[in-house]
Amino acid sequence: MTKKNQYVVRNGEGWGVRGEGNSRLTGAFDTQAQAIERGREIARNQGSELRIQGKDAKFREAWSYGNDPYPPKG
Repeated sequence: MTKKNQYVVRNGEGWGVRGEGNSRLTGAFDTQAQAIERGREIARNQGSELRIQGKDAKFREAWSYGNDPYPPKG
């Protein structure tokens, strides 16, 4: 399974989850909370990152479920 980052994005009047590099949505939802829940499940299963788009189309936060080094290098 590839580790594609997942994105919660606006989808018309609703919200969607889209895998990085995909042109189609993985799922469409009425609320952002529903999309975040599904995106989180996918990101956890894949060990990838979930990035959440706000209503202003800017990404407001990201959650990582991969193998991030701790403490971070640098």
